[in-house]
Amino acid sequence: MFNLPNILTISRIVVIPVIFMAIYIHTALWSILAGTLFIMASITDYLDGYLARARNQSSVLGRLLDPIADKLLVVSALLIIVANQMVHPITYIPVIIIMCREVLVSGLREFLAEFRVGMPVTRLAKWKTGFQMVAIGMILMQRLYLIGEPVGRLGEWLLWVAGVLTFVTGYQYFAKCLDYIYTVENNKQNPVKAVEMEVKKIAVKVKEAVSEQVKKTHIEAKEVKNQARKSPKNSSKRGRPVKSAPKRKTKAAKTAADNK
Repeated sequence: MFNLPNILTISRIVVIPVIFMAIYIHTALWSILAGTLFIMASITDYLDGYLARARNQSSVLGRLLDPIADKLLVVSALLIIVANQMVHPITYIPVIIIMCREVLVSGLREFLAEFRVGMPVTRLAKWKTGFQMVAIGMILMQRLYLIGEPVGRLGEWLLWVAGVLTFVTGYQYFAKCLDYIYTVENNKQNPVKAVEMEVKKIAVKVKEAVSEQVKKTHIEAKEVKNQARKSPKNSSKRGRPVKSAPKRKTKAAKTAADNK
């Protein structure tokens, strides 16, 4: 359970209170520390998934904590940015979009989980996360000496890009949820179609069960065949015809033969 990928995921949650203290400690050094910790935590977001796949250490705990840690980290960093007025007030728009999208997607996933419908992460959503992490890290590091101010401005522009991608991906997830609701409602209004869908589901399950049984039977037959090949002597002995035992003459038959 407590393998390296899970430890990296938990570390993202542990550093959140330290990063959040930047709201109350208004010094350049603490702001740089918060930015450094956020960048390191963002890197672990990639490393934990990579190590879990490479080491075959995927776990239920990791799948549970990974999205929670990401959302807590991003929301905490955005609160620090707004509270410390580290961006122009108009840039609060992508901040609000990102935070609303996190709530929206969490609610949609919870709703679809009741019907066992998954919502996989799209490629565009991964790009959104990348822009978002880089932008927040650059904004938090804007108090660096000499290069801090241009880095912060560039991070602000990247945050707008992340906001646009966030809006698009949020709309895609919401549209997918609406399509599922529309399908369910149509099936309720049309009972014949609902029965047809259930029959199709049962047919798919039966087909999978039959193919699995055929595969299992094929494997067993192959194993029997291999065992027969490994013992040719026994098989040849079994294949020889059995000689019948000589018939014994009865006493009456022997007496009749002597009289002749």
